Amino acid sequence: MKRSESITLCVFIDAFGWELMRQHRFLDSVLKTKTPLKTVFGYSSTCDPVILTGKMPQETNHFSCFYYNPKESPFGLLKWLACLPKALTRRGRVRRILSRFIGRRYGFTGYFQLYNMPFQHLPLFGYSEQRDLYQSGGIRSGLPTMFDYLRQESIPFTMSDWRKSEVENLADMRAELERGEVSFGYLYLAHLDAVLHEYGTMHPNVTEKIAWYEQELERLIQVAKESYQEVRLFLFSDHGMTDVKETYDIKSQIEALGLKFGKDYVAVYDSTMVRFWFLHDMARIRITKALQEEVLGEIVDKQRLAEYGCDFQDNTYGDLFFLMKPGVLLCPSFMGETPLAGMHGYAPEDKDSFAAFATNCELPVLPKRLDDLMETVLSGVVSHLPKAPKPTSEGLALMV
Repeated sequence: MKRSESITLCVFIDAFGWELMRQHRFLDSVLKTKTPLKTVFGYSSTCDPVILTGKMPQETNHFSCFYYNPKESPFGLLKWLACLPKALTRRGRVRRILSRFIGRRYGFTGYFQLYNMPFQHLPLFGYSEQRDLYQSGGIRSGLPTMFDYLRQESIPFTMSDWRKSEVENLADMRAELERGEVSFGYLYLAHLDAVLHEYGTMHPNVTEKIAWYEQELERLIQVAKESYQEVRLFLFSDHGMTDVKETYDIKSQIEALGLKFGKDYVAVYDSTMVRFWFLHDMARIRITKALQEEVLGEIVDKQRLAEYGCDFQDNTYGDLFFLMKPGVLLCPSFMGETPLAGMHGYAPEDKDSFAAFATNCELPVLPKRLDDLMETVLSGVVSHLPKAPKPTSEGLALMV
């Protein structure tokens, strides 16, 4: 059988950070170059749009899933779910089932998860990832993704379905490579993130999982070599993982100030940060003063947010960001009430936050940060990367 000319194969392993990659021998016989890759401030909801567009968060208008937007919140009726017994609704399995039902009911095509968001507060919030990031029009600001460029130039490609399991996505990719009809493949492997959250970075289950990835990818690469004359492999992650050293209940500290949620302030208590919106100046003064006295975290000032590419127009994602020190987990939070062994979403410059990049190609310039990835992996695939079109009217509306 005649082999096709070449395939560019991208492998995205969620949370496979630089510290993990350098501690484990991983595809050493294949990957010529391995290097740290600086992540961006935030979580996967921030990182993934950056990887897909090559643009920083303030340009994609993606950061966290929930943001203050009571006028356009789709969740008005969900406040009645607060009447359900907490013994039931605090369970992760129940929340996941509710999330699937609500997401389908509202027509969301993107990743939707309620996490531990209080039902009574949901009508105060909008949700950023209502549309599938991997499909045309998925980015809130209207920016094109790498897949839009491939579509534009009619380059045949295949990509994983993030809704499927790793085993299914690996099988689908092998089948596509065996056919030899695509020029670009994007494989998404997500489960390491969950393993690291549950066990931390040093547990044997992590070593076992990484070894399984190596075995499966060796098999996949062999299939690719049998179908293509050249296999260009790019392996990368979105962020690293930090072992949790202690938990802290900052929510109770804020509530002790006597201010009323929804009347004086609004907040989202993420796993490693709190984002505040102030509804009057006195709330700003009191909360800011309290945060300045906290020793386990710090306020991220405007200059630093700008350096992170997270200086959002109209403070969409928060008037004030309070970030915990690496290894400190906010618990309870709006993400959950159960302590985790590993977490990400700390300062991007911390060593455990760094993502990883590896390739079997000789590259003139290595990517330094997540927003460099798109140009790197599309080099040699698309003829050129045109200037991004201006956001659509719909995209502009979503940015308000």
